[in-house]
Amino acid sequence: MTESDRLSDPAWKKWGPYLTERQWGTVREDYSPGGTAWEFISHDMARSKAFRWGEEGIGGICDDQQRLCFALALWNEKDPILKERLFGLTGNEGNHGEDVKELYYYLDNTPTHSYMKYLYKYPHQAFPYKELVEVNKGRGKEAPEYEILDTGVFNDGRYFDVFIEFAKAGEEDILVRIEAFNRGADSSALIILPTVWLRNLWNFGGEKGVIQRNQSGLSIDATENNLYNVYFDAPQDILFCDNETNYQKLYGAPNHSAFCKDGLNEYIVHGNKDAINSNKTGTKAAAYYRLQIDGGQSAVVCLRLTKNNNADPFSDFDQIIKSRLQEADQFYREAIGKTATDEVRMIQRQAFAGMLWSKQLYFYDVDQWLDGDPGQPPPPPERQNGRNSDWRHLKAADIISMPDKWEYPWFAAWDLSYHTIVLAQVDIDFAKEQLLLLLLPRYQHPSGQIPAYEWSFGDVNPPVQAMAALRIYETERQKTGRSDAEFLKKAFEYLHNYLDWWKNQKDIGGNSIFEGGFLGLDNISVFDRSAELPTGGYLEQSDGTAWMAMFCLNMLKISTELALHHFHYESVAADYFEYFLKIAYSMASFGTNEVNLWDENDGFFYDRLHLPDNSCFPLKIRSVVGLIPLCAVEVLDEKLLGNLPEFKDRVEKFIVDNPEKAMQVSRWHIKGDDGKTLLSLLRGHRIKMLLKRILDENEFLSDYGVRSLSKVYEQNPYSLEINGRKYEVKYAPAESDSGLFGGNSNWRGPIWAPVNYLLIASILKFYNYYSDDFKVEYPVGSGKEETTLKEVAELLAKRFSTIFLIKDDGSRALHAQYPEYQIDPHFRSLILFYEYFDGNTGRGVGASHQTGWTGLTAEILNYAR
Repeated sequence: MTESDRLSDPAWKKWGPYLTERQWGTVREDYSPGGTAWEFISHDMARSKAFRWGEEGIGGICDDQQRLCFALALWNEKDPILKERLFGLTGNEGNHGEDVKELYYYLDNTPTHSYMKYLYKYPHQAFPYKELVEVNKGRGKEAPEYEILDTGVFNDGRYFDVFIEFAKAGEEDILVRIEAFNRGADSSALIILPTVWLRNLWNFGGEKGVIQRNQSGLSIDATENNLYNVYFDAPQDILFCDNETNYQKLYGAPNHSAFCKDGLNEYIVHGNKDAINSNKTGTKAAAYYRLQIDGGQSAVVCLRLTKNNNADPFSDFDQIIKSRLQEADQFYREAIGKTATDEVRMIQRQAFAGMLWSKQLYFYDVDQWLDGDPGQPPPPPERQNGRNSDWRHLKAADIISMPDKWEYPWFAAWDLSYHTIVLAQVDIDFAKEQLLLLLLPRYQHPSGQIPAYEWSFGDVNPPVQAMAALRIYETERQKTGRSDAEFLKKAFEYLHNYLDWWKNQKDIGGNSIFEGGFLGLDNISVFDRSAELPTGGYLEQSDGTAWMAMFCLNMLKISTELALHHFHYESVAADYFEYFLKIAYSMASFGTNEVNLWDENDGFFYDRLHLPDNSCFPLKIRSVVGLIPLCAVEVLDEKLLGNLPEFKDRVEKFIVDNPEKAMQVSRWHIKGDDGKTLLSLLRGHRIKMLLKRILDENEFLSDYGVRSLSKVYEQNPYSLEINGRKYEVKYAPAESDSGLFGGNSNWRGPIWAPVNYLLIASILKFYNYYSDDFKVEYPVGSGKEETTLKEVAELLAKRFSTIFLIKDDGSRALHAQYPEYQIDPHFRSLILFYEYFDGNTGRGVGASHQTGWTGLTAEILNYAR
């Protein structure tokens, strides 16, 4: 059976990597009066507190309802606590916000999780918890983050490489192989604790299962007839406690169980024999292996979780793992293609692995969270009017692709859209499910708004879902020859409501120029765009309006595709055409003196600030907000228009009746290559003006891709004085130098995968219309003026790819600051997909496992070939 065969059977996805890597410090576990999620449950509290909404672990798996969980725990006999969860700084502790301080890597994964591989690096020395907190606390925003490699605990190979391999013998028959390598020279002890537990449902009205020892390992009743066996290969012991909060320790209150969640930690680290259940029963259990591993050697631990009774569970163990790996190799040979180099194939495979490892059961019933559970203390009254209080309808209990299961262990609407583009390359059905998920009535607000992310569902993300739906649709057609019009129709109907919400809520002036607010671009402006402006008034946004123009064109393209199957979509397509021209006319009018967002002298789009006295002026900051208009582009071909006579007639009439708006259409009656028609916010002259900024190495063009802010502001910051107060924006290539918005995000210079992907894809659309006749200088000032748009796109993709590709000296730009990744053979091929990258050096910055949208690297590498 091949991996492609398994994809047609949903049962193969019942078990997967659906545990989060951080449940503590999340909004859904926060029951504080002030919404202080980071403080309500800390990393230190997490080992003693049973969670309400989910479970966390290292290299973990669970079933799709998260009734039964498995993860790895470790102890090096020096740490003050068991290593049961990944450690990191809270948003308030880090000098640049939240930050995981561990070394772990997603090495491999198949779409059905028939084969998975994970690596965790664990030092021989005591883990430097206190040092990481204190040093980062003492650093300001002008200093880089203090990372675990900076502490020296991994020097001279004094660490364990702990590999966890999973292979499925059947839908619910999972083999787990744990191999720990001692990379140092000296012998060192390691305790390995493969741990299984039941999510605590019983304290919140659900059934209580049981885990107990039998002759060969564990028998587990996870309730609802979910009976499992776990077989361990020669453990020295099996230890039991309960997944119950230690109320006495945390709150000075009586415990519900004598053997609390932290019982394993108390027994192993502190020798407290009363912390575990000698009757060998409970709701949490771990096999105990103490291994003394010589330098350069390894040790292996095996177990098997299955619904079957197996008299000899390890006889076929190695062969099954070998077979699943061979099938994974074959699957990725087909998915990635034969033309990729081994280096590119390795990077893309790790990108896909990160995407698939980052699936998580996301469980959050906002109504229940606001009101509290029967039999539990009620939430504070402030909650009723606090965070997400107007999203009571949202009821989530789904497997969702996360941006990063430690730093962002909750969905983000526009991140998820980018995820689906990459996921479509390996699992088209899952990509479609994910795209549609947030559009369902139990997520999408009755007003039409799509929830942004857990910290504030009511924030606004760019409306990129229609773009992603089209990309998924086109990917399936390219790969299989099939066109799933029903998928496109479902997406369209939901997104139509979302577009109406934008029109009704984000166009304050009623002039088809949009606000949007935050829009995911942290710190890009002189003001926090998610808050009330210190000047009063409102901000008409270049990016907000461009996103809407792009959304409108995407919906136009979808409706023309649907019109080939359902004739009534022709009139809908015409509606979108007309609305796009209204936006284009307001934003980028040609041949008029009207104030708009385009500056002809600068060749750039700017936000416009409206003050309470009705005066307005542009905020002349050359940032990514002025590049997004390039992405509002679609190409229609004559053959398509010939099949849509009603649409074509209405368009022709609108152009005749509205000549001032018709000017926004680039030569409607003068067709491009092969009779194509271009719809864009930009015509040829303005495309060249904007590209002149993008392709200038003194502005946006870095050796590693397109920056998010022009480098001209490095020496000459943009400044603005209003009411005696000075506001400033300075180019900062990497970590945030501002606490304006908060968090670890910063768009004042770094290179960002989604923008680079969109710009590359959009430039190729322009090339589709203009062909080789349209040429520009690349880079600006080089004198190379015969570069086609196709070549520009490929060259931009190559620059971005340089972040990841190994250089002649053996280094990779994203890890250049750490010699371990260049010198140590056990680091050299490990790739991290950071949130963004230094605009000068390509160094990885921000969340280190943001495979969610930086997984777009797998796509960009294809453009760079």
